[in-house]
Amino acid sequence: MRVSSHIQHREKLNCLQYSGEIPDLYSDDEVENIINNVRNEVKSQGLVDNRENCWKFFIDRVRRQLKVTLCFSPVGNKLRVRSRKFPAIVNCTAIDWFHEWPQQALESVSLRFLQNTENIEPTVKQSISKFMAFVHTSVNQTSQSYLSNEQRYNYTTPKSFLEFIRLYQSLLRRNGKELKSKMERLENGLLKLHGTSAQVDDLKAKLATQEVELKQKNEDADKLIQVVGVETDKVSREKAIADEEEQKVALIMLEVQQKQKDCEEDLAKAEPALTAAQAALNTLNKTNLTELKSFGSPPSAVSNVSGAVMVLMAPGGKVPKDRSWKAAKVTMAKVDGFLDSLVNFDKENIHDNCLRAIRPYLQDPEFNPEFVATKSYAAAGLCSWVINIVRFYEVFCDVEPKRQALSKATSDLTAAQEKLAAIKAKITHLNENLAKLTAKFEKATADKLKCQQEAEVTAGTISLANRLVGGLASENVRWAEAVQSFKQQERVLCGDILLITAFISYLGFFTRKYRQSLMDGAWRPFLSQLEAPIPVTPTLDPLRMLTDDADVAAWQNEGLPADRMSMENATILINCERWPLMVDPQLQGIKWIKNKYGEDLRVTQIGQKGYLQTIEHALEAGEVVLIENLEESIDPVLGPLLGREVIGKGRFIKIGDKECEYNPKFQLILHTKLANPHYQPELQAQATLINFTVTRDGLEDQLLAAVVSMERPDLEQLKSDLTKQQNGFKITLKTLEDNLLSRLSSASGNFLGETALVENLEITKQTAAEIEIKVQEAKVTEVKINEAREHYRPAAARASLLYFIMNDLSKIHPMYQFSLKAFSIVFRKAVERAAPDESLKGRVNHLIDSITFSVYQYTTRGLFECDKLTYLAQLTFQILLMNQEVSAAELDFLLRCPAQTGLTSPVEFLSHQAWGCVKALSSMEEFCNLDRDIEGSAKSWKKFVESECPEKEKFPQEWTNKTALQHLCMMRAMRPDRMTYAMRDFVEEKLGSKYVVGRALDFAASFEESGPATPMFFILSPGVDPLKDVETQGKKLGYTFNNRNFHNVSLGQGQEVVAEAALDLAAKKGHWVILQNIHLVAKWLSTLEKKLEEHSENSHPEFRVFISAEPASSPEGHIIPQGILENSIKITNEPPTGMHANLHKALDNFTQDSLEMCSREIEFKSILFALCYFHAVVAERRKFGPQGWNRSYPFNTGDLTICVNVLYNFLEANTKVPYDDLRYLFGEIMYGGHITDDWDRRLCRTYLEEFIKPEMLEGELSLAPGFPLPGNLDYGGYHQYIDAELPPESPYLYGLHPNAEIGFLTQTSEKLFRTVLELQPRDSQAGDGAGATREEKVKALLEEILERMTDEFNIPELMAKVEERPPCIVVVFQECERMNVLTREIRRSLRELDLGLKGELTMTSDMENLQNALHLDTVPEPWARRAYPSTAGLATWFPDLLNRIRELEAWTGDFAVPSTVWLTGFFNPQSFLTAIMQSTARKNEWPLDHMALQCDVTKKNREEFRSPPREGAYVHGLFMEGARWDAQAGIIAEAKLKDLTPPMPVMFIKAIPAEKQDCRSVYPCPVYKTCQRGPTYVWTFNLKTKENPSKWVLAGVALLLQV
Repeated sequence: MRVSSHIQHREKLNCLQYSGEIPDLYSDDEVENIINNVRNEVKSQGLVDNRENCWKFFIDRVRRQLKVTLCFSPVGNKLRVRSRKFPAIVNCTAIDWFHEWPQQALESVSLRFLQNTENIEPTVKQSISKFMAFVHTSVNQTSQSYLSNEQRYNYTTPKSFLEFIRLYQSLLRRNGKELKSKMERLENGLLKLHGTSAQVDDLKAKLATQEVELKQKNEDADKLIQVVGVETDKVSREKAIADEEEQKVALIMLEVQQKQKDCEEDLAKAEPALTAAQAALNTLNKTNLTELKSFGSPPSAVSNVSGAVMVLMAPGGKVPKDRSWKAAKVTMAKVDGFLDSLVNFDKENIHDNCLRAIRPYLQDPEFNPEFVATKSYAAAGLCSWVINIVRFYEVFCDVEPKRQALSKATSDLTAAQEKLAAIKAKITHLNENLAKLTAKFEKATADKLKCQQEAEVTAGTISLANRLVGGLASENVRWAEAVQSFKQQERVLCGDILLITAFISYLGFFTRKYRQSLMDGAWRPFLSQLEAPIPVTPTLDPLRMLTDDADVAAWQNEGLPADRMSMENATILINCERWPLMVDPQLQGIKWIKNKYGEDLRVTQIGQKGYLQTIEHALEAGEVVLIENLEESIDPVLGPLLGREVIGKGRFIKIGDKECEYNPKFQLILHTKLANPHYQPELQAQATLINFTVTRDGLEDQLLAAVVSMERPDLEQLKSDLTKQQNGFKITLKTLEDNLLSRLSSASGNFLGETALVENLEITKQTAAEIEIKVQEAKVTEVKINEAREHYRPAAARASLLYFIMNDLSKIHPMYQFSLKAFSIVFRKAVERAAPDESLKGRVNHLIDSITFSVYQYTTRGLFECDKLTYLAQLTFQILLMNQEVSAAELDFLLRCPAQTGLTSPVEFLSHQAWGCVKALSSMEEFCNLDRDIEGSAKSWKKFVESECPEKEKFPQEWTNKTALQHLCMMRAMRPDRMTYAMRDFVEEKLGSKYVVGRALDFAASFEESGPATPMFFILSPGVDPLKDVETQGKKLGYTFNNRNFHNVSLGQGQEVVAEAALDLAAKKGHWVILQNIHLVAKWLSTLEKKLEEHSENSHPEFRVFISAEPASSPEGHIIPQGILENSIKITNEPPTGMHANLHKALDNFTQDSLEMCSREIEFKSILFALCYFHAVVAERRKFGPQGWNRSYPFNTGDLTICVNVLYNFLEANTKVPYDDLRYLFGEIMYGGHITDDWDRRLCRTYLEEFIKPEMLEGELSLAPGFPLPGNLDYGGYHQYIDAELPPESPYLYGLHPNAEIGFLTQTSEKLFRTVLELQPRDSQAGDGAGATREEKVKALLEEILERMTDEFNIPELMAKVEERPPCIVVVFQECERMNVLTREIRRSLRELDLGLKGELTMTSDMENLQNALHLDTVPEPWARRAYPSTAGLATWFPDLLNRIRELEAWTGDFAVPSTVWLTGFFNPQSFLTAIMQSTARKNEWPLDHMALQCDVTKKNREEFRSPPREGAYVHGLFMEGARWDAQAGIIAEAKLKDLTPPMPVMFIKAIPAEKQDCRSVYPCPVYKTCQRGPTYVWTFNLKTKENPSKWVLAGVALLLQV
């Protein structure tokens, strides 16, 4: 639900509680339905059943029957705010405030649960319940101390206590089972070992029998071998004969195959002729033969064909002589017969006569089928047949001899094969006989082998048994001891588990110091003093009980840091039953978790798309879910899951409206990267908070590894490999031991028969022994490596210290957030940049220096100017403390500066406060007799204390030999205002001058460090535009608006979508994005954080984001997400502090080209340098507060650059330098455009009159005492001139007196040391002997104020006393009326608050604000609004109010003007001063608008006046700031050092005509009500001066009515 819906929900509840009715809950139809349903009951009550009565009847019934229970957390101010907004929460409910359970309740509840717990002696249960109650209450007390000292919120609730009991029962049950299981395994193993030796004798007897049997079987086998040998010889001989025959057959077969092949090849050649002859026959048929036969006298070609046919077909080779056509026709008479004779012609047997007779035909050229075809188609066929038949026969005749040879070879082959078959049959018969003999032999041999193997097994088993008993002899002893140890553990299990459960349940969120304090300082002592002692191991280490070396080694291999705190955290996380919530700002815990669970881990974030589906799926599948980056509030939809609120017999959990199946294997891990989250008690009860914040030692080890890996990669690799190897060894040894026990205990009764098992046991034992040797070797190597690594430890220790100092800066301002990841990058670059050195010691020193300076630069560029010295001081002190170069007691004095109260200073140059500090310092051994020395040598101490820069002076006498820190302590006591300068000198002395120079870092250098995952974050300050640097850098690299790769989004209403689109595009294409003023879109910032995180990976490498935002005015208003700040390079662009830095910065806006651009070089350069000095003065003068400028103005470098452009134009256009014009343009328009106060305008004008005048070109102008305007130099020369000639920082550089900085320097130094003190580790125990409560203090103060308040002025009664009402009387009445308004409000508000505190009225926000103001000693805003301006706290303001009332009472007593008027006592002093002019004007009949006040300063004090003057008035109560009044000379004079606001003598104020005013040698001095000046302006008094009035203008001289 959104917040708005929550509010609507509470509004409905409010209505329900007040009236029993929620407006508009039912629709009209539903209302009608309800009315109709109750109508009969209304009638039965005797009431009219109209609509109103029916509805009222229904509502009354609802109010009677509906029970509403509301539950609110009292933590924070939510309940109070809601009660005020919705009064029914208080007025219409019976409030039942559930206080924390008292000791008795805790004891009884825990005892009730313990009654059903097994494995605990009944006598011990009472003691356990007492201890449980004590643990809970002691954690509550420690949580208060934790909040007070560390500002961390740790809560316990009854639910935490119940979870504690439940976890105890669960762990007790689980560990009891594990212990029993371990004992059983060991005892089983021991039994097996003891039984082994008993079995050996039986095995020996068995072995003897087996040996006799084996001998007989050997003899039988030998006899069979001889018989088999004879038969084998026979078979071998026959086989040799068969082999010889087989070779012969093979040769014959080869010959047959070759001949067969030749015949087939030759026949293949005849095949085409035969085919052609057949084809020719196929062309013949009865028809065409009949046609041929019908020829009467055919052509010769045809008759030749018929003749040739007759020759071929001549029977028996008798060639007919008559081969004429006629004879041919006879042959062909029977066509069918003729065709058949052709087809069946014996082509393989043609007679030689026929062949000889056919030759002539064949040789005839016309005997060609093609030619013949022209005569007769049938004749052509016959022609073709003749030709091809003859061809076939010729080939066939060649083949025939070969065929005959083949036939003979084939018959030879058959005969050989038959002979071979007979031999083989004989061999087969012999083989069968041999096989039978061989089978007999093999059986005999098998029997023999079996017997032999059995004997060997028995012998082997005996050997193994002996080896096993001998090999496991050490285990035998160790396991026996372990069984005894486990039995002892069983006896103390209930106590050990109790201590461990307390550790897991309550200590997760505490830091190491608090964990130790509770465990060793509270819980163990309590256990030892119980009447019925709980059995517990005296030196119990919770880690040893819950984990072993193998677990820890595995965790470290997965990336868990090796320090004790991390191991404790991992143990808690693994063993807690409530879901663990990791507070992990450096993301070390989450890295370990991700490595540990790997692919099986489901990672999601609240608000991420589909995150609920991820959780639902994992819940059903029993997976591990990590919800990362939690904020302080968690989505209420996850409430049932966090509370494990299972439904449906523990099978379902409700997420939203959906019931999800709950798998018991499901695990949820919560994670936040907030450094100091404030989780509500209800969440802390549901989860186990675990503080994974990195520790100093842990980080030191990590950084040592990093620096050694860079300096000596070989060493670090060896160390890393060795660590992993050692961790692997621990895991392997544990696994081997478990395997050994497992195999031994799970082996069957006669386990010695299982040879593999016994051998495995032996191998395991051997491996363990080898590993043990390697472990010892590795330990020796590790010692050597560690010795080499230790040389680099100072660098790692310094880096770790620097990180924690940097990390603590968020306590100063929430903008100062730094991530360990970014720090690591800075650290690595610093190591790379460190100067080389031949000696290792020298190199380490260079490393320390480089790391320190790099981290200093990285950190300070993101700090406000006012915090840089604080950081430097903390850095220096912590480095010196770590190096043991300073005393902690002296540092504590410096930071606290405690003063002995009620002392009077015996020397006039030290205030009472300062003397109190000196006395406190003198009580320390190193400063013994300091107080006496100051009294005894007052002159030299006075000279030292009253010098302008005492930090540069030597301390008197032997005190000059003290250490730098001791000098600081003395300076803090005597001149707190100089401590900022002294601290700078101290830092410079200890760290080096490069730490205190004020030149800003180059933007381009910072830009180099940025990347897609590292945005640049500009923390905005008034008068500075940091984005110019971005645009300039962008132009250099080609990123501009015109190139469309530079997106500038100024955030505001509706611009969020534009910004998101720009980010998405830029990440893809590698553009730059500027997001300005992100503080204006608070609700969108979480989206921006996720967007930046999303684009930090897999985006274009050139993608850059530049962000700007104003810092919040208070920590409560801070809204920028930690994730954005941590991952960004933060840059503050404030105007620099100090004249030196400001002047350099002003000059940095120009270049050598700028200086040379004007033709009138000397005039241009002189005025430009004077302008730079003027700019530096007006910018830095702000630090002097109202004495510097009445109001704060955003002067910026744009003013300076535009003035230089104007200067250039005017010098180029005029022959003479137009000084007046330039001063007017600069002072009234460029810089004056910012100025809204006339006195500030006068100051600006005066500066320009002093700096820009003709004398500047004559070399006679000094911009400040000791700083003449430089001559004609080049650009670098001016910078060098500033470094060489500019005097040290002092108010003189601005025309002010040194007193001007005392006030703000004192405040600055107080703030500096107070802040550094807050950064120190705290050890105070909150709540020890606490005084009165806040309410009691406020009530006492309230009663005191009411008691001391006087009655109101009775205005009508007072008016009745006077007949005439001159102006002064009118002023008095006005003042009385104003005072009445104020005192009436004071009485009303205090009485109302009194009733509220008594509980008779509901506390409103106004009453709360009043209560806070009274408690914090500030004037409540409603009072201040009706009162006069004042800067005092309530304790000073109220007596001052009573004094004002008394002054008015005295005046209204007789209405006579007092002899001297206390001008301060007026609400409106102007009215009294105007009344003086009115009185004189009436008396002398002068026009009032032509009159002025003349101020003459008398030489008398107030007590010396007895009566008022005839005209005007004597006034007193004024103070001068910036100078003093020399009463003897009657002029303004230089102030005395440390006298900031000397009182003025009585002043005579009278009215004179304006034209008679003497304006010569006077300083028009403004009068203000308070030192805030500005809007408290009263009047201008002309005071006499011999000096030029401009001196007092620059010195900011003014008269004040209050100090």
